[in-house]
Amino acid sequence: MIKVIIGKNENINRALKRFRVKVRNTKVIQNYKTKQEFTKKSVKRRREIQKAQYIQQLRTKEEQI
Repeated sequence: MIKVIIGKNENINRALKRFRVKVRNTKVIQNYKTKQEFTKKSVKRRREIQKAQYIQQLRTKEEQI
């Protein structure tokens, strides 16, 4: 459970911003979306491989420049 303690004279918008950052860092929403439907292990593995290939392509392009 994510908690944000609001201090004296603290703006509510600042507290909301801290809450959003904490949610993003803990990946709560991402886990929720992935668990909504079942994905096979082969599909997960294929996505991981594609992601790794994409990142490798970006790195090689960056090295060439």
